[in-house]
Amino acid sequence: MEPTRLFDIPPHMLKSYPKPDALASKVDGVWKKLSTQEFNLLIQQACRALLKMGLKKGDCVATISNNRYEWNIMDQGMLQIGVVHVPLYPTISSNDYKFILNDCAARLVIVSDAEILAKVEAVRSEVPSIMGIYSYDVLPHCPHWLELLDQGKDESLQPEVERISKGIESDHLATLIYTSGTTGVPKGVMLSHRNIISNCIASEPLVPVDYTGTALSFLPLCHIYERMLTYLYQYLGISVYYAESMDKIADNIREVKPHIFATVPRLLEKVYDRIVAKGHEQTGIKRTLFFWALNLGLKYEHYGRNGWWYELQLNIANRLVFSKWREALGGRLMVVASGSAPLQPRLARVFWAAGIPVLEGYGLTETSPVVSVNTLLPNSARFGTVGKLIEGVLVRIAEDGEILCKGPNVMLGYYKRPDLTDSVMTDGWFHTGDIGEVDSDGFLKITDRKKEIFKTSGGKYVAPQPLENKMKESPFIEQIMVVGDGRKFPGALIVPAFAYCSSYLSGKGIDLAKPEEIAAHPEIRKAIQEEVKRINQNFGHTEQIKKFALLSREFSIAADEMTPTLKFKRKNIVAKYAADIESIYAGS
Repeated sequence: MEPTRLFDIPPHMLKSYPKPDALASKVDGVWKKLSTQEFNLLIQQACRALLKMGLKKGDCVATISNNRYEWNIMDQGMLQIGVVHVPLYPTISSNDYKFILNDCAARLVIVSDAEILAKVEAVRSEVPSIMGIYSYDVLPHCPHWLELLDQGKDESLQPEVERISKGIESDHLATLIYTSGTTGVPKGVMLSHRNIISNCIASEPLVPVDYTGTALSFLPLCHIYERMLTYLYQYLGISVYYAESMDKIADNIREVKPHIFATVPRLLEKVYDRIVAKGHEQTGIKRTLFFWALNLGLKYEHYGRNGWWYELQLNIANRLVFSKWREALGGRLMVVASGSAPLQPRLARVFWAAGIPVLEGYGLTETSPVVSVNTLLPNSARFGTVGKLIEGVLVRIAEDGEILCKGPNVMLGYYKRPDLTDSVMTDGWFHTGDIGEVDSDGFLKITDRKKEIFKTSGGKYVAPQPLENKMKESPFIEQIMVVGDGRKFPGALIVPAFAYCSSYLSGKGIDLAKPEEIAAHPEIRKAIQEEVKRINQNFGHTEQIKKFALLSREFSIAADEMTPTLKFKRKNIVAKYAADIESIYAGS
């Protein structure tokens, strides 16, 4: 029988795919592995511990943590007794914690480290519902999570655990995920067991890795994207190894040699930039071969559409150049899942050419998350699209181009906000806020965010994302945000790719390393002006970027300019860089 509730997955894994490393985290430099049997036993202990603490069905417990297997144990322990899991981003502010913890009336908070504990402690007195805080790391003045878990060693409560779990149905609330949002306060998305597990089961035939495989996990588990994939890995019996940190991903890939991992385009862009930078360091025939292979990869088309001569050259490039790329990624990588933001087609092409298929998909927290995805199945991948719809999910394009979605994956609604729920739901159809189209072969293409489209003072509509995605193809441009709402023409705030620009200047005999010096140098402005002029040709006259301002630092989460999923908080950026924007339009 297929699992119908999320806590049915670990017993399914134990029965079908028992293994010594169901989950693994690195502790003090050593991979600590948790077997499937240990995982299941500890889940039951967590269930009993939570009941002994006095928690009951419907209560909320918040976790704020890096990726580690303790997260999974507590997650499944909550789910099995009807406690609502509220996972929060470690990177958000104390004020966001205060709002969310009060909104859900969190009874317990489990943190991973001292930094997060300090942020929670700063607002604890303003959240009266909290009866305790525990930490995964050993910290002074904070109870360790094992103290909580130890309360479940007494097995006398196991019959009560089983009684409660039998009464939990697939449509019952499993989790609240607060969307970071680009505007306003966070909204609690209510997802049921059915929402998430339907997404897992529909995605199962699309994963080319079986129970003998290994996944590396580094995107935040508090985000539905990585969380659903982790349930899916467990459902398929795939071992999950949690990366130590974003800084250690490259090391962990070499150690774990994963068959699959999920990422966001921003990280793929950085990997690509590092590869290209190494190519520039080569000399002679090695440099020539590298850039021959790279340029060949940028022209890649699926299913041999470039013809036999191209495929012959690609075969040579794979042996001489791309094999080293694959080795750097562990040598066993079968597929990379990309989501959360648009993927530049050039990146997808070159990685596919290198034998590293990057499968771009689309979804939202409110859709649990997957709506569509490119796959390795025959005729099921197309560059510039987010693939075909997964089984059971329906999409309709509204008159204004907005994508509407319907299916078992669509959320129950926004927590305590029926007004917001009603504003995005029409007869069971969820309004995604994204603009898109479905082609004749069933591939979905996202063209923009509905709320991000703006109108110039001349009455012309401009969709910023296509401009931004195309401009980022330039090696000189690290980040770009198009502006121009109510203005005469589109302009842009551009963050140069400082490492590349420094190398470019060095080739001209100019040695600069400081970002502010690079951004201010006339040679860089000239080079970026040429790039903007070249790329503008892909767009209509009223859409083209006429002027821009160069910034000396990247937009970041810490500066409240990006969400934890790396989307621009456009209003914040516009307010913060008002003077730079005014300089674009001064005298225009």
